[in-house]
Amino acid sequence: MLAKRVTLALLAVRALSALASPVEHFTVQDSDRHQVSDSMCSDTESATAPTQNPEVRLDDGLFVGYRKGKTDNFLGIAFALPPTGDRRLRPPQPTRPYVGTHYVQEYGKSCPQQALTLPNAGDSQLMKDIGKVVDTLYEGITPSDEDCLTINVVKPSAAKPGSKLPVLVWIFGGGFEIGGPSTYDGATVVSRSLDLKQPVIFVSINYRLSALGFLPGKEVKDAKVGNLGLQDQRLALKWVQTYIEEFGGDPKKVTIWGESAGAISVSLHMLANNGNQEGLFRGAVMQSGGPIPVGDIEHGQQYYDFMVKETGCTHQPDTLDCLRKVPYNTFKRAMDASPNFFAYQGLVLAWLPRVDGVFLTEPPQYSVLRGHVSDVPVITGNCDDEGSLFSVSTKNISTNADMKDYLKLYMMPNAKDSEIDDLLVHYPDDPRAGSPFDTGLKNMLSPQFKRTAALQGDFVFHGPRRFFLKYRASKQNSWGFVWKRLKDTPFIGSAHATDLINSFGPGGELRDYIIRFTNNLDPNGREGLGIQWPKWDPAKPKALILQESALFPLIIGDDNYRSRALDYVANLSIRYPI
Repeated sequence: MLAKRVTLALLAVRALSALASPVEHFTVQDSDRHQVSDSMCSDTESATAPTQNPEVRLDDGLFVGYRKGKTDNFLGIAFALPPTGDRRLRPPQPTRPYVGTHYVQEYGKSCPQQALTLPNAGDSQLMKDIGKVVDTLYEGITPSDEDCLTINVVKPSAAKPGSKLPVLVWIFGGGFEIGGPSTYDGATVVSRSLDLKQPVIFVSINYRLSALGFLPGKEVKDAKVGNLGLQDQRLALKWVQTYIEEFGGDPKKVTIWGESAGAISVSLHMLANNGNQEGLFRGAVMQSGGPIPVGDIEHGQQYYDFMVKETGCTHQPDTLDCLRKVPYNTFKRAMDASPNFFAYQGLVLAWLPRVDGVFLTEPPQYSVLRGHVSDVPVITGNCDDEGSLFSVSTKNISTNADMKDYLKLYMMPNAKDSEIDDLLVHYPDDPRAGSPFDTGLKNMLSPQFKRTAALQGDFVFHGPRRFFLKYRASKQNSWGFVWKRLKDTPFIGSAHATDLINSFGPGGELRDYIIRFTNNLDPNGREGLGIQWPKWDPAKPKALILQESALFPLIIGDDNYRSRALDYVANLSIRYPI
């Protein structure tokens, strides 16, 4: 039993987008690959194939990658000037034309990571196990550096300029606080795409995090330097438009794909520029993320003031300029001292995309209601128990009064008492109605744990997804899914990010659907492979359910769970954005 719990803990932690670090990559064994005769890989599997490193010329620069199986990998290519020195806390600037020879065979450094701390494990053996694994993995993260804006390209070895392959751009998650692309092995996706005879090129990008990427406050708004992490991503998408043809890609066939913070980022790229995607992408895939309920960037003023105080910039005439000039270690120590997503406030994150007047000009829900959305096909889904991992820190919430005080203090400080009372009617003090869902009286880590987990998961993940589909699925082709596997994991169930195992691991049905979607703008492809996945219909919503069943691992089920509760959550979110 202990071995099983440790294994589950490893799976949960390893799946966390927050731990997207250069530890062990997900890999697909050769025995798991199907033999195909597609011409795109016909000359790459031979034992006598040449082993010289692949090369790509960009501008006047020669980039030398490495070959892995049927794929060529080009890693750590700079797509922006280093955001260091006076470029700290400023929008990214594109690189100058490339010259010289560049060996791009290793991932670039991660962008500076916010220190991660787990809540007190108490008597939970599972959380103790996870805590040990987190400590071990976090110590092994590739050294971070402010000079981190790099991009990675993995292509079929036979792809060349003129191949015009569809492109899948991956945006990692990590709560906008930690993470990186290096754990997500794009070669597994590209290899599988060749097996399916649906070849794609895989691109992954770095972007600034925490206070360096998402600093809020009036000073930031006035200087027009908000949402720098999103601006990094946007510049990377423009790099793809400029250079992907040299790798054999088609800049007109780009799909953006993300999980957690990456999926939220995908949704916000769909809303930016009043919904005009500027030809940067033609499809979007969101795993555990959507148009979150955030408001004006000044709502985070307390975190700007915290950084100013902790770095010693309080009495400087220009505090933003001071933050640019303080030593990196001083800035990093202050950033590490700020709340992370395992803090008591949970998913009311310190460092979030917010309405800055430049990248985002209105709250995301407003954009959805007004139709300021990129009209592209969409896949969007959630894990069933999104809020469980982030509610372990709230074990001391034990009564109705505690629950109300918590919501009033963090999630909805401006809401009326009567509105919070009504909200709690939709989320009753009954563990059988809480998360992990459908587990009865099990998983009661504390009296209010399952209730808190349900609320947090619905506010940040389930609510935004269903809100988007409710108002957009009749206007743009959309497909929904719900991940219900690993439900027997103690306390956390089908937790946030556990679906990543299916996206990048062997035998991943989600990965196959996403590959076909990238090629055909339809997850079913043109051959109807796998179980037929219907479009989401507001009149009769259906979703793909990935469940723990040997006979029926995939089913099509109703996507109308907690409808009244999620509608109420959406209404409160519009009135009281974070």
